[in-house]
Amino acid sequence: MAASVKVLVVTGNGTNCERETAHAARLAGADRVDVRMIWDLLAGDVSLDGYQLLCLPGGFLDGDDLGAAKAAAVRWRFARVGERGERLAEQLMRFFDAGNLVLGICNGFQLMARLGVVPAVDRSEVVSGAGRQQASLGANDSGRFEDRWVRLVVDPKSPCIFTRGLASLEVPVRHGEGKVILGGAEVTRRVESLHLAPVRYADSTGCATESYPDNPNGSPGGIAGLCDPTGRCFGLMPHPEAFTHRTNHPRWTRLPELPEEGAGVAIFRNAVEHLRQ
Repeated sequence: MAASVKVLVVTGNGTNCERETAHAARLAGADRVDVRMIWDLLAGDVSLDGYQLLCLPGGFLDGDDLGAAKAAAVRWRFARVGERGERLAEQLMRFFDAGNLVLGICNGFQLMARLGVVPAVDRSEVVSGAGRQQASLGANDSGRFEDRWVRLVVDPKSPCIFTRGLASLEVPVRHGEGKVILGGAEVTRRVESLHLAPVRYADSTGCATESYPDNPNGSPGGIAGLCDPTGRCFGLMPHPEAFTHRTNHPRWTRLPELPEEGAGVAIFRNAVEHLRQ
């Protein structure tokens, strides 16, 4: 009998894509999807224990006042559950050790990068709370918020569980700080050699690009997302949860060949099917 897949979508403090994310997880076949506030975790009203997929949706955590997701990363690293409980980071570490999956979208990706969850090139397993930050997301080269659809090309050699079987997809971006900045030449070398950039912005020919506007932020090599070496943790700036039905696509009336299901659901379905194994 297939295992039951339970998904936790964490919201609060400026997150605004939690309902879309939960909807995508349900469409992907998850047996249970809960949307809870970060403060529910800190109060001990809900725990990561018992869930198999943690989704960190997009939005503007803490207003991005100290930089995208910086304050949230401090909260996840050092805040305790209850007055004298374990650090939330310890709970997250236990979640990783159990072989579970993490998906961070936009602001969630920024959070994962600041926590050192991705790309984590110097560890075969993610160690939350002890991870060295190896990547960040900087301001778009355009100097403005970018809200448009983009093409992505998928690296078939990547260990990323979420992108298995995919070659390309179209999804929207909605961000002002999306330029991937890797922490030096060695980190860049390891990201490339380990294929830890599963998705890259592509031009009309399907090739990765650094050129605007196909690349909305100027990320080197067109990097649009990063995973860890296990492939179980994946963060990306584009929003797969925003393309769950053909009518989400801006040209759906002119593309009768579009399938009923939006291409973004495949990201979530790969995760759910992996967890059922």
